[in-house]
Order: sequence, then structure tokens, then C-alpha cells
Amino acid sequence: MLRPNRQRTARLFALHEFARDHFTKSDWFRIAHLTDTVELIEDHPRLLRSLDFRDDDYEGNSLQVLSKIISVGATNLAELERYVEEQRSRVAHARPVEARFVSTASGRLPERIVTFAPDVFQIPDKAVESNVLSVMMPFEGRFSGTYTAIRNVCNRLGIDCRRADDIWDNSILIQDVFDLIFTARAVLTDFTDRNPNVFYETGVAHTLGKLVIPITQSVADIPFDLRHHRALTYLPNSEGLLKLEADLEKKLARVFQ
Repeated sequence: MLRPNRQRTARLFALHEFARDHFTKSDWFRIAHLTDTVELIEDHPRLLRSLDFRDDDYEGNSLQVLSKIISVGATNLAELERYVEEQRSRVAHARPVEARFVSTASGRLPERIVTFAPDVFQIPDKAVESNVLSVMMPFEGRFSGTYTAIRNVCNRLGIDCRRADDIWDNSILIQDVFDLIFTARAVLTDFTDRNPNVFYETGVAHTLGKLVIPITQSVADIPFDLRHHRALTYLPNSEGLLKLEADLEKKLARVFQ
């Protein structure tokens, strides 16, 4: 018979084996709320990051955090076991899904479809709107002229132009951004100044198979991995913005014809 400490360790290892292979960010935050250890999850320097990137240290980080959760509450081990048993049952009864890929931009029938379930976003219960252009760009005032130029073109072509600060449907901004990308026919991104949010949003758009139309004030601001995509360049002065309108109108007229 296992001594109490060894029995506890065996139970911890059994929990960790499932958590290592199946836990998402949502699972970690759910058990954090169940065991009143939210700060432990949020303050850990590597747990969620190593999960996101599947780094080699994720296994050790996850075991460390589970051990700490169990040590700070007398009932936490049983609480974790109940949660894992529920998730184990769900995984066991889940239907296998064939991996395929869909490209909504090509107009051709997809050869493969990828089924995914993000834990950072909620998939909106909305249809793709054929007349919507979503714009991903910095909200800074110095880009107001650029956004005005984009809206001028959209108004002339009868396109519904939307940016995240034009709406407030969700309490979390990134969910509004995801909804905009998800429901748009095309996505316009401004790479000027290498804004990290725009890069992130471009990746989301590409993953969803959206047609991405990049613009920039400097080609040097386009990441190397994206330089094979043709971008519209412009200068942020009156003459440059008029040229942007002319170039963009030709592009959008073809996309939204």
C-alpha cells in the first residue's frame, strides 16, 4: 500500500499527464477559479507562454503549478480530480474530426478544411458579410488622415468600412477585432511603424483565409515573411493620401465587384 505522500504524488502525476496533453488556457483559468488560485496562474512567468508556443519547459511548468495549487488548499486535489475526470469523459466521447483547410479568399472549393476551437476568442454566431471591409491599423490621431482616405474610397464604392473603435459589441476589445475579421469579406492592414497589434491581426486574418490588403508608408515596415504580398505604399500628406485613394479604389473595385 502506498504511503499517504506517495499516494498524493501518484494522484498528482495522473492529473499532470492529462493536463499536459489536453489543457488549454481556458482549462487553466477554470481550475484557477475553482481553487481560488487565479493569481498563481496569472503571475507565473512561463506557464501560459510555454503552453502557447509548446516550449520544452511547458511540462515542467504545468507540473510545478499543479503541485502548488494542491499544496495551498486542502480540497484542491479532489477538486482538480473532479474537473479532470469531467474533461477526460468529454475527450473520450468527442468525435474525431478530419483535418481540412478552407480558403474563403480564393473562391475555389477547398482541398482541405481545418477545424479549430480557439480559447482566446469566441467564434461569433454571425455570417460573413460580402460588402464589409475591416480595417486593422493603429488608432493614433496621426493615422486619422489615412483612415479618412480609406473611408472616402469605401463611400464612393458603396462598401461598408469598419474599424474596431467604430463598434463596441463585446467587453473585450480583441473579441470585437476577431468578430470584424471573421465577418468581413476582406481585411485592410496598415503595417506602418510595425505595429504589433496589426501584425497579430494580420495573422488571424490569414488563418481565417481572408483576402488581406496591406498598405504602408514604408516597405521596410513589412515583415520579411510577408514581403511577397504586394502592398500599397503612401505618404501621409495631402498629395500622398489622394494617391492612396486612387490606388485603393482600383484595388477595392476589383475585390468588391
